[in-house]
Amino acid sequence: MTGLEMIAVAAAGFAAGGINAVVGSGTLVSFPVLLAVGIPPVPATISNSLGLIAGNASGAFGYRRELRGQRRRLLGLLPASVLGGLTGAFLLLHLPASTFEAVVPVLIALAVTLVAVQPLVQRALARRRSPDDVEQPIGPGRNAALFGGAYLTGTYGGYFAASQGVLQIGIFGLLLREPLQRLNALKNVLTLAVNTVAAGAYVVVATDRVNWTAAGLLAAGSLVGGYVSSRYGRTLPEPVLRTAIVVLGLVAIAVLLSR
Repeated sequence: MTGLEMIAVAAAGFAAGGINAVVGSGTLVSFPVLLAVGIPPVPATISNSLGLIAGNASGAFGYRRELRGQRRRLLGLLPASVLGGLTGAFLLLHLPASTFEAVVPVLIALAVTLVAVQPLVQRALARRRSPDDVEQPIGPGRNAALFGGAYLTGTYGGYFAASQGVLQIGIFGLLLREPLQRLNALKNVLTLAVNTVAAGAYVVVATDRVNWTAAGLLAAGSLVGGYVSSRYGRTLPEPVLRTAIVVLGLVAIAVLLSR
């Protein structure tokens, strides 16, 4: 990579780390940049997952206040996310690269759609709860649905991470009567778990497919971006951020279809 390309990748990591902390879908920023600097789709996905772990960690740390009272729930969902992340990593590493290249534009289109409609989901969830809502005991049926949702979103995230967090907030919001900020804190930790186990599998099984320069630049940028955004990102104008994500997602689709 040239010097300008390295700066672009680090900046993409900063933006992706910040977006993941407060919205999700940061991969729709970093993935197109990795493609643009010449990294093939599968290595780009592997390097992206590895590089964004630092941002996931700093974002989860920044939202630690909203995690209070969710320890039991988190411990119950983490195994599902870990299993899902391993499943997604297995699929990425064992399915042909041609399959990934054919499927990813569809996944990005799904992710872009989810980002675009997220305000509608948030408004629907807000109508179901008040700011004074607190955690209520839930039955085995909803517990099973939460576990299944964590596994499915983890599988999606292990295979292709874009909008994993949006999916999680949508599913958990339908099953839990919790404020969105608490759901976001839960999402941050589960996403960290998925990306960590998936990246660990990539490193063990497919070290030769990791672009370490790109992963390192993304890690440095996302670490700072996740921390800054978890502290101040709630004040960002969401329409601007959402529009940028959608545009970049469409750019990624165009790049992939033109290859």
